[in-house]
Amino acid sequence: MAMKYRYERKYLVPNAQLDALRNAITSYLRPDVFAKNLKKEYPEYTVRSIYFDSPSLDALDEKIAGVKTRKKLRVRGYNQFVGDNMVFLEVKRKQGNRITKNRSLVPFLQLKDILTFGLDPKLEESLQKRNQLDDAYRFLFLLKKNNQSPVNLIVYDREAYHGKFNDEVRVTLDKNIRSKIFPSPDDLFDNDDLNYVWENHFILEVKYFFPPMPGWMKLIIEEFKLEAAALSKYTEGYLCHKIIADIAI
Repeated sequence: MAMKYRYERKYLVPNAQLDALRNAITSYLRPDVFAKNLKKEYPEYTVRSIYFDSPSLDALDEKIAGVKTRKKLRVRGYNQFVGDNMVFLEVKRKQGNRITKNRSLVPFLQLKDILTFGLDPKLEESLQKRNQLDDAYRFLFLLKKNNQSPVNLIVYDREAYHGKFNDEVRVTLDKNIRSKIFPSPDDLFDNDDLNYVWENHFILEVKYFFPPMPGWMKLIIEEFKLEAAALSKYTEGYLCHKIIADIAI
């Protein structure tokens, strides 16, 4: 079966415009189903991702060079550590402004062993039942093939919505983006030693499967004078730490 690609546009927005932008978009949106019951003022949850790269940082270099077709590996979890967290092994592919993912769900407490030794038979059986075994194999194959290891932990608060008129339209506001380089896999749910990335801004992401972008969203983007940008939390998070280190030297 052919992979389904999603279109994605990102905009860097000053924090001072958050309330006005939220008021402008929410008439066309409903809260994300995974966030609306978290008893917060807005449909918000915390996203935690560890990005992997080769020893020569090939994924980072490809992004900086503007390579149109590329892939990166990450482990993604949500909210806080509670002991039985499940996390996703993800292969994210990008072709121009189109995105697709392969993802498989594994226990966080087994993550370090999975990355080192692979899948045990019980987990393989569980993944097979969920039709995620091939995606897990794909992640681990690329991990070992390119000798990848954790390079950047990215943590942020995501306010998430779906379109009222088209459920496949998704709009997110990614706030308080923080980063820590060269984490251990065990650090996924840590909150220590994180540095802010784009401290005075948040990222608006608009995602949809079929172009064009919804007309109402285009009008709002024009009203707020926003410009689409090739924003990478992984790349900027790494470069932010490098700048801090260079200043310290």
